[in-house]
Amino acid sequence: MSEVFSVWFLIGAALVFWMQAGFAMCEAGFTRAKNTGNILMKNLMDFCIGTVVFILVGFGLLLGEDLAGVIGRPGFDIFTSYGDFDWSNFVFNLVFCATTATIVSGSMAERTKFLSYCVYSAVISAVVYPIEAHWTWGGGFLSQMGFHDFAGSNCIHMVGGIAALIGAAILGPRIGKFVKNEDGKIVKVNAFPGHNLTIAALGVFILWLGWYGFNGAAATTVEQLGSIFVTTTIAPAIATVVCMIVTWVKYKKPDVSMCLNASLAGLVAITAGCDVVDAFGSIIIGAVAGVLVVVSVWFFDNVAHVDDPVGAVSVHMVNGIWGTLAVGLFATTSAPESTISGLFYGGGFKLLGIQFVGFIATALWTVVTMTIAYLLIKKIFGLRVSEEEEITGLDITEHGLPSAYAGFSIMDISNTMTMDVNANTDLGIPEYDEASEARKNAAVKVERMTTEGYSEISKVVIIARLSRYDALKKAMNDLGVTGMTVTQVMGCGIQKGAGERYRGVEMDVTLLPKVKVEVVVSKIPVEAVIEAAKRTLYTGHIGDGKIFVYPVEKVIKIRTGEEDFAALQDVE
Repeated sequence: MSEVFSVWFLIGAALVFWMQAGFAMCEAGFTRAKNTGNILMKNLMDFCIGTVVFILVGFGLLLGEDLAGVIGRPGFDIFTSYGDFDWSNFVFNLVFCATTATIVSGSMAERTKFLSYCVYSAVISAVVYPIEAHWTWGGGFLSQMGFHDFAGSNCIHMVGGIAALIGAAILGPRIGKFVKNEDGKIVKVNAFPGHNLTIAALGVFILWLGWYGFNGAAATTVEQLGSIFVTTTIAPAIATVVCMIVTWVKYKKPDVSMCLNASLAGLVAITAGCDVVDAFGSIIIGAVAGVLVVVSVWFFDNVAHVDDPVGAVSVHMVNGIWGTLAVGLFATTSAPESTISGLFYGGGFKLLGIQFVGFIATALWTVVTMTIAYLLIKKIFGLRVSEEEEITGLDITEHGLPSAYAGFSIMDISNTMTMDVNANTDLGIPEYDEASEARKNAAVKVERMTTEGYSEISKVVIIARLSRYDALKKAMNDLGVTGMTVTQVMGCGIQKGAGERYRGVEMDVTLLPKVKVEVVVSKIPVEAVIEAAKRTLYTGHIGDGKIFVYPVEKVIKIRTGEEDFAALQDVE
């Protein structure tokens, strides 16, 4: 039987490795399409960089000979004594280490320098995670106290969640996430809907499947393994149902993305005590997790103002803490192989106190080390990409990848226009004079249809929202433009106050009618027309408008054909 469980131990490790795919899909789906390649690359490198540093440093610090209950003795047995090396333990702990690192990716998504992220990934995999995990799983002082974290609510999820919170706070919010008034006070939170909830949902299902290995791989009997599978199923299911009810009552409709987060929150919360709680304990742990994830996402958006694109802090940190403390409440000797009891099962406050000490010690270590790491990375390499890179998207600016969806386009249901999947993002500064050039150019794009300078006569085509037409007409008249051709067209705009919500944040809804204004200028400088139009159309959102500039000769060629062009020039 021991050989069977040794094989299962490695199968469990493979399932945990497969969770990297779940994290990649979940994070990519919850963010915008222009950053998908960057998300995938970060999740890939979390594991690959983690493997390198875990071989060199991390494994020894985690499972080396205990030194004073604080750290394992570093060593290179994998090179010097490979025949006697503990291969299975190495692989198993490596995939757990990679999980800790990748939690941070989602919270810092869409605005982090790739190089800086790689450095972070190396630091947490080499030093931060191995040392605190040694305290619990390597014979360190927490294990000597009787601290219980069977599969990592504390050592993995809380640590990753705290690192995600600190990183997101130091990094700052994505452009346009929060709207400030004249006094600098945040008065509105903008929703950034994920571009592909199908992929996000697939990621959640992959993670849930992998979690059976995550929680169950270290089981030593069939009975214990069966019980772990039961608790690992009940808690996320209950959490998801509770979250659905809470969001249905609070926001009038059940929130899809929040329920996906709730499934993961329930899994995180049950991870520490999956081997020592019963079905009733799993139900309570899952129910609390389903409420916590909703309240926490709202809190970090509306009170703490920390921009967490995928809800990783709420899922992993908040519910990692809850799951760690829940062991002290719901542990029971009725669970197979369990020898501990929590407060609600006659064990008193002792275990709860030990769990609290373990949580505090691990949290303090993570806060101190990760804050130092982020600040050093920020000083040496810089942590955040430029405004222009963020607006353009990290796929093209960091990786030279035009799109992760080459060959695909997104169209509105009437098939009348191709829509930019990244359009209508609030840029955070509504005043034109205060906006940077990157923001101005992102809001109102200018396409010059010649590389040879402007001709004596140029045609300027302006696509604008219908609501901006009167202001645009006045601006053109003020310049001396007296003739305009106006056509109503279909475009992509926004409608405020529609009431629909994404993760509890009110969304803007697409609105198709726009106007196309065509003017032909000769004596008036083209740049003056462009600047006046940009100033008039700018409201601080991507998609405020678009401007095309054509030389009149090119327009004549398009409309009449090449053979008629010379004749038209003779007439002129």
